[in-house]
Formats: sequence, C-alpha cells, structure tokens
Amino acid sequence: MPQLVLWDIDHTLIDTRGVGRELSAAAFEEVTGQPMREQAKIDGITEAVIFRETAKLHGLTTDRADFERFAAALTAQHIRRANDLRERGHALPGAAAALEALAAANVRQTVVSGNVRAVAEIKLNVFGLDRHILWDGGAYGEDADLRPALVELALARSSSSASDTTLIGDTPADVEGGLETGVRVIAVATGRSSAEELRAAGAHSVIHDLTDTAALLKLVTADIL
Repeated sequence: MPQLVLWDIDHTLIDTRGVGRELSAAAFEEVTGQPMREQAKIDGITEAVIFRETAKLHGLTTDRADFERFAAALTAQHIRRANDLRERGHALPGAAAALEALAAANVRQTVVSGNVRAVAEIKLNVFGLDRHILWDGGAYGEDADLRPALVELALARSSSSASDTTLIGDTPADVEGGLETGVRVIAVATGRSSAEELRAAGAHSVIHDLTDTAALLKLVTADIL
C-alpha cells in the first residue's frame, strides 16, 4: 500500500492572515452571546479545546452541545466569508507543488488538523489545495482533544501503519502527535515555532518551508522508492 502523509493545515499549508481569528470571534459571540475579548492558545490545539478554554477566559462553562453549536456557526462563517479568506489569506509557498508531487509519487494524503472537518475542507478548497486529500482518512478538531489521539484515529481510518506514515506540521504539538504514535515527523518552520524549537521537540526532520519539492519528496518517499 502506498505511503501515507498526514498534513496539518494552518501555517503548514495555508495562512489565513487573521481572518480565521475574526471568524472564530464571530462564531463565539453568536453561540455565547459575549464578544470574544481574548482567545486561548491556538497553535497545535484542537478547536474543541480552544473553544472550551476561550469560554473559561470569559467566565463561561461549556459542554459538548455548546461546542457543536460553535462548530456549526464557525462553518457557516467560513462559508459566508470564503471570499475574504481567499483575498486576505494565501496558500504557503510550495504547498500546491508539494501536494501534486506526492500524489504523482502515489503517496496517499489526508489531514490531521485541529480544525473541524467542514472548516478544514473549506480552507483547502478556497486555496485550491484539496484535490488530493482523502478526507475520510483524516482526523479533525471534533474527533479528539489531543494530537496523538487524532493521529491514531487517522491511522485507523486510513488503514495505515505508523511505520508507513509521515506527519507534516509546524508546531511542537504536531511533533508530539507523531512521536507518541510512532509516526515519522517532518516539521516545517512556517508557523510561530522556529526550526530550533521544532528540532528540540524531537522532529525527525526540519525544513524551513515547502519550496524545495524534491527535498520534501525525498524525505517522505526515500524508503519506498
């Protein structure tokens, strides 16, 4: 079976340049009735945890039903403002070429993301990066709180072994998700974490961005070509 790549989305494949936070704030106010004055930590964190911890910062206690309402509102905001996302955000340099090259090498690709699935699909579609993603094999922000559990779920859904899987992400949380499940990790320093921080987290390989398609392809497929 071809090798599997698990992609993170935000700051790995795309940058929303602030639009994502605006949409989260709008959905938060719609569901809770309170303006979002501040937001909990988001880097490498799942949407369910971000919502719960952000609510706590506003003195609110939430449950799963509240999160599900938030997820629906967040999806609606992304649909409504897809043009803003397209105009202000962008695919990161090399992202499209990397997805195409891996597909041409017969590597299966899916997503392990803190985004809820509907939002993940919208984000990659907006920037034309969804063509080769096998969505049913991925794991998303509504599926589990922590990255290792998401990786395990994606492996099961994709019928892949850890030894045949590579995770590509930009945060120490992505690295942790891969290491705890035995998945090889390529960390890309296109987010808020530096290359040094990603190496210190234990990533097997660290690259500065996705622009060297040949180098990325070699890192992913060296053991199957």
